[in-house]
Amino acid sequence: MAVTEPAPVAPTAAHEGILRRQSLRESAARTYARSLPIVPVRARGLTIEGADGRRYLDCLSGAGTLALGHNHPVVLEAIKKVLDSGAPLHVLDLATPVKDAFTTELFATLPRPLAEDARIQFCGPAGTDAVEAALKLVRTATGRSGLLAFTGAYHGMTAGALEASGGATDVRVTRLPFPHDYRCPFGIGGERGAELAARWTESLLDDSKSGVPTPAAMILEPVQGEGGVIPAPDEWLRRMRALTAARSIPLIADEVQTGVGRTGTFWGVEHSQVVPDVMVLSKAIGGSLPLAVVVYRSDLDAWPPGAHAGTFRGNQLAMAAGAATLAHVRENALAERAGTLGARMLASLQGLAAAHPCIGDVRGRGLMIGVELVEPDSMAPDAVVPPPAPRLAAAVQQECLHRGLIVELGGRRAGVVRLLPPLTLTDEQAVAVLDRFADALAAAERSAQRRTDNRRSDNRQSN
Repeated sequence: MAVTEPAPVAPTAAHEGILRRQSLRESAARTYARSLPIVPVRARGLTIEGADGRRYLDCLSGAGTLALGHNHPVVLEAIKKVLDSGAPLHVLDLATPVKDAFTTELFATLPRPLAEDARIQFCGPAGTDAVEAALKLVRTATGRSGLLAFTGAYHGMTAGALEASGGATDVRVTRLPFPHDYRCPFGIGGERGAELAARWTESLLDDSKSGVPTPAAMILEPVQGEGGVIPAPDEWLRRMRALTAARSIPLIADEVQTGVGRTGTFWGVEHSQVVPDVMVLSKAIGGSLPLAVVVYRSDLDAWPPGAHAGTFRGNQLAMAAGAATLAHVRENALAERAGTLGARMLASLQGLAAAHPCIGDVRGRGLMIGVELVEPDSMAPDAVVPPPAPRLAAAVQQECLHRGLIVELGGRRAGVVRLLPPLTLTDEQAVAVLDRFADALAAAERSAQRRTDNRRSDNRQSN
């Protein structure tokens, strides 16, 4: 079904002025603003309206934060209820009815064996803060300092979280191979590749000459998000749970992006029926507002009072919005809906890949979808798969934006186009998203082909 592209709208002076002042005033570290030069002024559900009058379908969702999309009525009502009640908005870590309701709702969604014997630490206010707290917790509880993490991982931007992420070089972190069907570190993929990755980990832990002492914990993502939307194979994840449990190594599941129904189950670890020792939660649990927590087995609760504190860990509006979001996802089976609709979207994109050699792989779980773009003509003779195509991916992102579709990039060398629509996505909206993406991909391919043809023509003329 063809989708009519949004009519071009001339940027307003206010729109251009805001963008210009942002570029002059804000840090060079700004990210999304560089590739998405829009000025949101209104939003509802999947749709954002910019200051230039254009409307966009938002498949970034605040990097996965907006489980229910923008300004969902149940979230707005929960926030208004707190505001109208006269309740304090800032309470440090004091007990409140709002916090009690949030914690009760959260525990009702957790894997049952963990929820029955769990403690919760409110951190503040981002996922990376929760990762830091989790690492500090397991090091205190075990008396050990080392950490097992995985290639391609992303756990945040603070020092400890960066140590555990894919680009770290800190000697306290031992980097392990993460199974990857398409870019398998062993060149074979599938069950065999995952088995070799598990054996590598087991050998490293049991080899007295490996140079790796028993670590404080293993941290992993059920689906690597920033790493390129790479789902952990269920059997491999069960193997990691068994390996760590047998050696008294706490297993930390980073569910910051995979949680609250995103992957088709309420928590990503539920696909493999694994119960971790620690869960790191943020993004969607705050219902669009900043909130981060660590949930862990009670026997790890070795902190003395004040061992891990923070001023902004009692955000009452976020707790109210979060409780409303968790309840709405649970009561309306939105995780199951994400699994069903996500599978249909994956199938459509895999069909698109058959007609586009530049699509190397389509993968994901639920409404966490990645399309890896490659350069098939640049494949080395001894390569297993073609190299990533980051320039093409960036071009597709811009062509999507021109058509009123917001997508994100990730993966090795930013060659993966990522889709993170809200769990409230309708069938009709899913079709529109896929059609706009297909049009954008075709347009980016045509532009790339024209550049190639022009270079060849210039070379012939120069010769």
